[in-house]
Amino acid sequence: MVEAEDVRRTALSLPDTTEKMAWSMPTFRVAGKMFATLPEDETSIAVRCPKVERDELVLAEPGKFWIADHEAGFAWVRVRLAALEGTDELHDILADSWRQAAPTRLLESYPELGLPAVD
Repeated sequence: MVEAEDVRRTALSLPDTTEKMAWSMPTFRVAGKMFATLPEDETSIAVRCPKVERDELVLAEPGKFWIADHEAGFAWVRVRLAALEGTDELHDILADSWRQAAPTRLLESYPELGLPAVD
């Protein structure tokens, strides 16, 4: 099962990522821009996700993804750690969120992490 320490280790393995406490919880930032949080009970994470994709994720896998009321107006989705298939899936989710927050110079420097999808 994926745990809070897996989140921390995976997030901090991404380039130029730092951890900072905000709103009484750990947040993870790339070049100063937040891409993930580990909310209070540490059983889920919040990550960046375009609203259209977020709604599709929640409909497709409601046991894994949901939208917190206070985040409904923003491009963020919650992910239940217990529903993840392992640390590879966690890495994919965090890397996708990282790509959405990372500056172009980092995206170009780390092509193995891929570029965000362009609509």
